[in-house]
Amino acid sequence: MTKREWAWASYDWANSAFPTVITTFVIAAYFTKGIAPDPVTGQAQWGWMQAFVGLSIGLLSPVLGAIADAGGRRRAMLATCVGLCALATASIWFARPDAAYTFLALACVALASIAFEVGTVFYNAMLPGVTTRERLPRLSGIGFAMGYAGGLACLAACLVLLVQPNPSLFGLDRGQAEHVRAAALLVAAWVVVFALPVLLLVPDPPPPHGYARPGWGVAAQRGLAEILGILRGLPKRPDMARFLVARLFYTDGLNTTFAFGAIYAAGVFGMGFEELLLFGIALNVTAGIGAFLGGWVDERFGAKRTVMGSLLLLMVVLVAILLAESKAAFWTLGLVIGMTFGPAQAASRTLMARMAPPAEAAAHFGLFALSGRVTGFLGPLLLAVATDATQSQRAGMAVVLGLLILGTALLATVRAPR
Repeated sequence: MTKREWAWASYDWANSAFPTVITTFVIAAYFTKGIAPDPVTGQAQWGWMQAFVGLSIGLLSPVLGAIADAGGRRRAMLATCVGLCALATASIWFARPDAAYTFLALACVALASIAFEVGTVFYNAMLPGVTTRERLPRLSGIGFAMGYAGGLACLAACLVLLVQPNPSLFGLDRGQAEHVRAAALLVAAWVVVFALPVLLLVPDPPPPHGYARPGWGVAAQRGLAEILGILRGLPKRPDMARFLVARLFYTDGLNTTFAFGAIYAAGVFGMGFEELLLFGIALNVTAGIGAFLGGWVDERFGAKRTVMGSLLLLMVVLVAILLAESKAAFWTLGLVIGMTFGPAQAASRTLMARMAPPAEAAAHFGLFALSGRVTGFLGPLLLAVATDATQSQRAGMAVVLGLLILGTALLATVRAPR
């Protein structure tokens, strides 16, 4: 791999610490068990917050992606998102284990999540410019594999340095959950440090010969015109339109499964923070293996087949998890689910990179983010409503299956480029 390829892929290592530690395994579980009145109320409140985040990302991503295309400043906009994400994440430290801190915790996680997701638009748009068209599947898979490895490393650091030692290192007060809240400080530093390679070594594409980069005002005008043009042209590109709609549903299912996995494990199977961290570490190992192997499967069988195979396996195993009664069964099935996430995500990114015109990469990846987030509120919303109505976490998680089935059925109608 070239220096730029490594620098690009290293950002997956940097940013994956955020969803792994903050919105999945540590802070999400801390919120439901330490701040919220009870796990069921906590899952519902977390669901409403994630619904707001999804809607915000869906509205912002295409517009900001088009502005990045027009202004040629993907790197600067990525750096801004990294800074905002780190600042909001570090602020979670101030959310003490008391219901009075509910709004602070949810607001910090929401702002950090929006910055994290919007930054991914600019990062993904850099992919076609750092490698050859033939190496896109492999590099995308390596990036996701490095992401899962980064999440694993950060989780392990949280376990060894913060959660497990008793008495706690660094004078942390376990009674005030400082050993858990400190995970947010670690993630904030992790994101900033490991994002430096892509920010320093992957430059923006040069402007056309003889032209200077436009100012922000001009870039905004051109960006809005570009995204409107792309949207008006979608009816003439039915495969792109169907792919975006399909991803809209199956990514919502994937994200909801991943975001609420730790909350489900804590509430249904009584997992504590240490066991959740161990489960998260094991899950990241299988997910990283799946992402790495998925790149080779993508090269051999194509991105569409890779995504569909992963989704079908995920649905089968998710049904088994909802029926599982023992913690051992949940552990085993959860690790199998981990094998499906990486290939589905990496191959989806490859498929978009192949279908999008290079000059409009950020705008198309903005639509890519839009398709993954414009209904990002739907999964958490349906989960929150079902959980509230039935007072059952199992019934809440069951709604994910419908989203996965619908997305897979639509994807089957897409003609993928060779």
